[in-house]
Amino acid sequence: MKKAYRLKSNDDFQQVFKRGTSFANRQLVLYYLPKQDQTHFRIGLSVSKKVGNAVVRNRIKRYLRQAFHELDQDVKQAYDFVIIARVPTKDLNFHEMKKSLTHVLFKSKLFKQVTNKNVSHDSN
Repeated sequence: MKKAYRLKSNDDFQQVFKRGTSFANRQLVLYYLPKQDQTHFRIGLSVSKKVGNAVVRNRIKRYLRQAFHELDQDVKQAYDFVIIARVPTKDLNFHEMKKSLTHVLFKSKLFKQVTNKNVSHDSN
């Protein structure tokens, strides 16, 4: 993911936390803030040491970046996102991580349009 698509500074993170909206599931917490002057989204990732050692934390961040990369055409662009990984993420593989991310984005109404590719519904 290009550096222009990442939140780096503490000020950027704090602005999203204070002025943004949040949604969470068991694995992830998503904070988002609309930014009218941006042409693309930016993401910041936070994985606590409680989740695991450096190898585990870096794997989680790599999975989240890749999931965003695969979903970037479907996600609304003029937003800043901060994703906080909770402890259960250490046991997820990439596809489960992407499904969890898709869930919080869908529930937050941050997809451009709903397609079958974005959300899978269980039919019983």
